[in-house]
Amino acid sequence: MLTLPFNDAVAEAEQLIASAPHVKSEQDLAEGYEYLAGSIQASLRMAWAYERDFPAFISSTGPSAKMGLDNPDTLYFHAYLRDDAEYVVTGQRGTTTDLNFQIVNGDYSPVQVPESMTAFDDRELDIAADGSYEFRLKPPPGSAMLIVREVYSDWTTERRGTIRIRRADQVGGAPVPVTDTSLAARRYRTAGKILLSRLRTFLAFPEWFYLNEPVNTLTAPRLTPGGLATQFSSIGHYDLADDQAMLVTVPDAGPDVAPYQGIQLGSMWYVSLDYINHQTSLTADQARIDPDGRLRFVISEQDPGVVNWLERTGHSHGYIQLRWQRLTRDLTPDDGPTAEVLPVADLPTRLPYYEQARVTPSEWSERIAARQAACAERMLG
Repeated sequence: MLTLPFNDAVAEAEQLIASAPHVKSEQDLAEGYEYLAGSIQASLRMAWAYERDFPAFISSTGPSAKMGLDNPDTLYFHAYLRDDAEYVVTGQRGTTTDLNFQIVNGDYSPVQVPESMTAFDDRELDIAADGSYEFRLKPPPGSAMLIVREVYSDWTTERRGTIRIRRADQVGGAPVPVTDTSLAARRYRTAGKILLSRLRTFLAFPEWFYLNEPVNTLTAPRLTPGGLATQFSSIGHYDLADDQAMLVTVPDAGPDVAPYQGIQLGSMWYVSLDYINHQTSLTADQARIDPDGRLRFVISEQDPGVVNWLERTGHSHGYIQLRWQRLTRDLTPDDGPTAEVLPVADLPTRLPYYEQARVTPSEWSERIAARQAACAERMLG
């Protein structure tokens, strides 16, 4: 049977989910199976998009196919490359805060992060007055994939652009027509390998960068491993009781230093929490900045009644990541966050500027409605 290798991979993947060490509740397992469904979708899409002579950008991750602690503020796309060919990339620059490009030499695996061959953002492009751009790309030896990230800071006002890639010497050509089932069989086998590698990788990934850090702490800002040339991040993992909160305080870097600055929560499956229907992430543009120039976020299960609440949606243990992008200078520990665990009941006396930060239930509902509308619009296409 042509699909048998993929069926076998799905069965093995289900066992990986069920036996994951962090599964301790029915919610953990239910979310694991949701994660599996998204990974199956993505693996099939990636296997059928594996075309390096006639490439096209496809969505790398999204609300229904998450991976790798995906950033709620980012649209991710990728295309496969040959390192012996030249490509032409054209597009129309949208109004998002950042548009960046990265060439890597492979995919993530359970034993390594792919090496970044080169990374740059649209400041290095010649963008016309109408927002259009075009550049030629000769991938370095060993290159395998071009990743594009379009990053929003204000979900409600910024608009995505367009992008296209083609191999320079194949314009007007076409792939050889498929005349037998061998290609489909190969792609089903490939999809199975992608699925298992994807799951094993991101079950192991947090051990490298997160879980070796003390719980309820955050690292100083550092260059993101395997990431962009102008991105720093701070990471941590939390473990909170339902009557506890983590107060995360970080300076507002400001647009002159970091046009994009954001924080998000993730589950133990190493994916973002529901960021459409809950406020599980915030950018500097979305958040309240206190009069002293600092951003203060409250991570808790109970509603603290403040505007910068990050909902942990039943996840007593999870991941935290802060990102700064499009940086004009390197960050120092003084630019980074501090974290403090305290009772939710103590927030009125322990949270600076508490009265100014308060929101009513109706104001909170308006915030969630705005997230839902913004996501619905930017996820089209």
